[in-house]
Amino acid sequence: MRGASVAANAPGNQMAALILVVDDDPIQRRLLEATTRRFGYAVECAESGEAALARLRATDRPPVDLVILDLVMPDLDGMGVLERMRQMKLAVPAVVQTAHGSIEAVISAMRAGAIDFVVKPVGAERLQVSIKNALRVDALEDELRRANRRNAGELGFRDIVSRAESMARTVRLAERAAKSNIPVLIEGESGVGKELMARAIQGGSDRRGKPFVTVNCGALPEALVESILFGHEKGAFTGATEKHVGKFAEANGGTLFLDEIGELSLEAQVKLLRALQEGEIDPVGARRPVKVDVRFVSATNQNLIELVKAGRFREDLFYRLNVFPIAIPPLRARACDIPDLARRFVARFCAEEGKRIRGLTAEASALLSAYDWPGNVRQLENAVFRAVVLADGDELTVAEFPQIAAQVDGFEVRIPPAPPPVAADPDAAPIRPATIAAPDPHALRLLDDRGDVRTLEEIEAESIRFALAHYRGQMSQVARKLGIGRSTLYRKMKDCGFGDGLMGDAA
Repeated sequence: MRGASVAANAPGNQMAALILVVDDDPIQRRLLEATTRRFGYAVECAESGEAALARLRATDRPPVDLVILDLVMPDLDGMGVLERMRQMKLAVPAVVQTAHGSIEAVISAMRAGAIDFVVKPVGAERLQVSIKNALRVDALEDELRRANRRNAGELGFRDIVSRAESMARTVRLAERAAKSNIPVLIEGESGVGKELMARAIQGGSDRRGKPFVTVNCGALPEALVESILFGHEKGAFTGATEKHVGKFAEANGGTLFLDEIGELSLEAQVKLLRALQEGEIDPVGARRPVKVDVRFVSATNQNLIELVKAGRFREDLFYRLNVFPIAIPPLRARACDIPDLARRFVARFCAEEGKRIRGLTAEASALLSAYDWPGNVRQLENAVFRAVVLADGDELTVAEFPQIAAQVDGFEVRIPPAPPPVAADPDAAPIRPATIAAPDPHALRLLDDRGDVRTLEEIEAESIRFALAHYRGQMSQVARKLGIGRSTLYRKMKDCGFGDGLMGDAA
């Protein structure tokens, strides 16, 4: 994000990319403003270079995503603005325009930091292409910088993409927590970005660049919890052929992120509580405890107080972890962030998949902003990934999001007609585009409603259920088509809970 880490958004549910038009000619300003608004972007104007710099520096207003900058202006001209932006480290992409399209002007503008160059009077189509390319390149550069900071353990609050005031309050709270060593509990639904917030807290603290170790408490095998967390000595138990350094020791000097803390068993909670209280761990088989210097950040998508009341979470551990709670709002409560997030995901996945996609159409962006996203940012990320893989054009349209369009009123997915066969009847009626109102009922879904991959058990059960209905309970044929034996089919049906009252086998 530019300027402030998170900027407040004006009231409304959707916020498009914000473009700042800088031109001393009032007629040119109005023309550019009207044209850019037709493309679906938010627009602000500045009549001088100094006014443009003042707007770019403002931290109490939404950050500017792109500058359309006139090169020839009185006082501070466009080249001067570019130079000042570079000195002030304002990483906002700029498209420069002038009535004099000389090679020297192009070279000078590019050297000064411009990302593209247009000649007055610029056509609407050329301007739209230039804007989309500039935003795409900027989004990709942002993603690359974010990935480098993540690898270096230096991810900060500026890496949290948001324009929503609710998220701004959350970030301000997290910035305060980062300045101390206080234990933090991050609360929020699955997929909202709890790990990103935890990494930003470390990046904003004096532990920046130190180890950041993540432990998924819901995935810890019960028998190995102590070994995984605290480590073990060689020969401490059967199979311990090597010494193992646990997660606490790995995070020494840095941050230990305990994700899904509510899934930890009561026995493991006791051992974790002692490590939190004493600041030392007892590796399995070790003769003496080991001191560790670790910052604790935990996260949950559950109501821990309810778990405490139900006896599934220790009250003393809850109060030890819940010293500084931070709640992250769901994506549906900050829909203004969806266009920015989608644009960055498109840039990243295009780079990974070798695709050349400029971005999303205005209709596709409106579709994504209208959807509730029960799986939050993770579901949006997965949806954009799928769309990039499927896309054939240079923009993502509603057609690349059929599952989303089927759940949002007012959107249709149209499939272009297939080319007619060579020997087609000339008197036959032309093939018309088909409208899809719902997903194919015979398609096997690989993602659940939250955008996560479904388990193999769920997919296998659905496949068996479909085969039973399709072959009308003829067990021999069902088993043969599924490629398994009849005894295996009966066992799997029992495991899936289908029962024994099924149609008899005629074979």
